[in-house]
Amino acid sequence: MRWHVCERWVTQFAITSPIGQTGPVIEITLNGEKRQLDTGLTVGALLSSLDYDVGSVALERNLEIVPRSKFEQTIIEDGDRLELVHFIGGGNDAAGLGGFVVAGKTYHSRLIVGTGKYKDFKETAAAIEASGAEIVTVAVRRVNISDPGAPRLSDFVDPKKYTYLPNTAGCFSAEEAVRTLRLAREAGGWDLVKLEVLGDQKTLYPNMPETFVAAAALIKDGFKVMVYVNDDPIAAKTLEDMGCVAVMPLGAPIGSGLGLQNRINIRLIVEAASVPVLVDAGVGTASDATVAMELGCDGVLMNTAIAEAKDPVKMARAMRHAVEAGRLAYLAGRMAPKKYADPSSPLGGLI
Repeated sequence: MRWHVCERWVTQFAITSPIGQTGPVIEITLNGEKRQLDTGLTVGALLSSLDYDVGSVALERNLEIVPRSKFEQTIIEDGDRLELVHFIGGGNDAAGLGGFVVAGKTYHSRLIVGTGKYKDFKETAAAIEASGAEIVTVAVRRVNISDPGAPRLSDFVDPKKYTYLPNTAGCFSAEEAVRTLRLAREAGGWDLVKLEVLGDQKTLYPNMPETFVAAAALIKDGFKVMVYVNDDPIAAKTLEDMGCVAVMPLGAPIGSGLGLQNRINIRLIVEAASVPVLVDAGVGTASDATVAMELGCDGVLMNTAIAEAKDPVKMARAMRHAVEAGRLAYLAGRMAPKKYADPSSPLGGLI
């Protein structure tokens, strides 16, 4: 399992002496590092000794999730491999454009934003507020064992106000993606998720065979899957038919800012879909978001275009207006293109 730091957040912790008093000890691996513990220690006691809130984390023991209800009964044994994870930073209908429905819930903002790449959580929160977004994507990463009191995304972006959308950023196989989202559900209780299985580090294009495998497993497991897909109408329709609640074709490679490179295929995906279609990846500036909405997409997801702007808060506000303008233009119905000029002033009555 790879744990890629996709949203520029790195955790490090030192491995020190055994927790508790001296005596017989066991050796385990905790978040990839060797650690010695007293024998007979429960999962609950371990988390308590680390001073971590059990309500905000998920724990995996030897690739099996340990439910919170069993923390106090689960004894840690010699050789155990433990993974402790939490969420990190991977509106309103003021315009009167109507909302879109995903997984049975109506959202008025058609802009979804990511929570990575900002200089700090304060800037993240300010940009999200300016964007008017109601859904924010979050990555699942290992807990910082050495500093449990360190600021967390949820301290600045209230999960009661925003819908957290756990994603599988950094996963390169179906197995990794499924495992990550099962941990996400255990940590936060959300079953609406964003699935992306990447093909390679250079392009970050989706690996579609692995995406199909992961989507099938997650849907069977009761997840409501919003899925990152290439700009292929057949692949998008296949994922919809499998039971995905939204399809999210890329506009261009993740983080590239190149804008929509294949408008025809995006439009074909929109025309064939009966679930929401959201452009995901490649947006660089406000006009890109407007183009996506003018094609009839239900929404746009972006992170880098806002977070790497010189003024992320202003760009977030621009993206909000761009999405609203594009949607309004789509609903209005553009004029038919013409080969020759057509004067707007009447020719009759000329002097």
